[in-house]
Amino acid sequence: MQAVKVGLLGLGTVGGGTATVLLRNAEEIQRRLGRAIEITHVAGLGIASQTIFDPAKVKLTEDAAEVVNDPEVQIVVELIGGYILARELVLTAIANGKHVVTANKALIATHGTEIIRAANEKGVTVAYEAAVAGGIPIIKALREGLAGNQIQWIAGIINGTGNFILTEMRDKGRAFDEVLLEAQKKGYAEADPTFDVEGIDAAHKLTILAAIAFGIELQFEKCYTEGISKITTVDVEYARELGYVIKHLGITRKTDAGIELRVHPTLIPRKRLIANVDGVMNAVLVQGDAVGPTLYYGAGAGAEPTASAVVADIIDTVRLIDAPAVYKVPALGFQPSALSVAPILPVELVKTAYYLRIDAEDKPGVLAEVSEIFADHEISIEAVLQKEPEEDEAVVHLVLLIQRVLEQNVNIAIAEVQALTSVMGEVVRIRVEHLGK
Repeated sequence: MQAVKVGLLGLGTVGGGTATVLLRNAEEIQRRLGRAIEITHVAGLGIASQTIFDPAKVKLTEDAAEVVNDPEVQIVVELIGGYILARELVLTAIANGKHVVTANKALIATHGTEIIRAANEKGVTVAYEAAVAGGIPIIKALREGLAGNQIQWIAGIINGTGNFILTEMRDKGRAFDEVLLEAQKKGYAEADPTFDVEGIDAAHKLTILAAIAFGIELQFEKCYTEGISKITTVDVEYARELGYVIKHLGITRKTDAGIELRVHPTLIPRKRLIANVDGVMNAVLVQGDAVGPTLYYGAGAGAEPTASAVVADIIDTVRLIDAPAVYKVPALGFQPSALSVAPILPVELVKTAYYLRIDAEDKPGVLAEVSEIFADHEISIEAVLQKEPEEDEAVVHLVLLIQRVLEQNVNIAIAEVQALTSVMGEVVRIRVEHLGK
C-alpha cells in the first residue's frame, strides 16, 4: 500500500517530539499499519535551520498555508497552538478534504463545535488525543474503552504546573510565589503563568472531557474556573492536619439537575490514590456505572509524552483513512445528532462540602456566633479546628469542615460571618470532594 503523506504545522517542543517519534519508530508503526507514514511537508518558523529532515525529501516552509493547501498532503498535524491562526488553518485543511490531528486544547475547547461540524460535513477525521493530559490516552479510554458505561463523574489533575506548585507547598512548606518562580525557571510555567495557575488550561481540558463523557456540546465559556494563586501554606498545613491534601482539580459530574463543570482548588482525602499524584504528573479519575472507578496516570506534558498521543492519533486516522464515516468513532464519542441538551450548572447550584478558615478576634463567643449563623441556614459543621494564637497575635484561626450543601447557601452564610465585628478579612473557602460514588 502507498505511504500516507503527513504535513506537520509547528516544529516546537511537541512538533519536534512528534517528528522524532515518527522517524524513530517508523518501522514499528509500519508493522502495525501495513503501510508507511511519511512526513512530506513541514511548516515552522526558522525551518531552514532544522536538522531533522532531509530537504530533498521533505518540503520545508515558513508558510503553514502552503501545507494545508498542498494536494499531496492527506493528514495535517496542527501543533502551532493558539486560537486564531490555528482555527483558520484547520478549517482550511478540512475544506480541502484533509484529515486533522491536533494537540491544541484551547482550539478544541473554544472552536471544537465548529471544527467538528465542518469535518462531519466533509467526511474527514478530527483527532485530538494529545489535547488532554499529554501522553495519557484518556480520550480514547472515555470514547472507546468505557463506551459501554454511563459516566457518572470525572475528577482530574490535568495541569502539571499547578500540581508541582501545590506539591512543593505541601512537602516543603514553601510559599506560592517562591515555587512559581522555580516552576518558571524549570520551564514548567510560562513567563505569563495565568493559564496554568488560574485554571484556564485545566478548564480547556475539562470542557473536552465533559463533552466526551456526557455527550454534550463543548461549552468552555460555562466552566467555572478558579486558580491556586490564593492558596497559602497555612491552609495547606491545616488540610494536612485534617487528613486532606489540596489539589487543583477539574471536576465534571452528571446530576439530575444538569452537568457540573468546574476547576478549583480542592481538599481530597489523603488516602485517595489521586491525592498522591505529585510533581508535574497528571491523573484522571473516571467513575462509570459498570466499571466503577478507574484511574489514568502519566506525564501530562513534554515533547515525547505528548508526541506519543499525537502519533497514536495519526495511526488511528490512517487505519480508517479510506473507510466510510459509519465505521469511524465520532469526534465526541456520540453521534452528532444525539448530543444531549443537559444544562451546565452555575456553581451556585453545585452541592459540595467545604473547608472554611475564619480569622477572628481571640475572645469568647466567636465560635458560637459563627455556629449560629450556619445553623440558621441549615448548614452542618462536620469538624472544627481552632489554633491558639501566637503570643504576639490577637487573631485566632477558626477552621471548619462543612457538610455537603448548595453553594448559594454557603455564600449567604459566609457573607453574614464576614459581617461579624469579631471576624477579620475574608473567609477562606476551599471546596472538599471525597471522590466516592
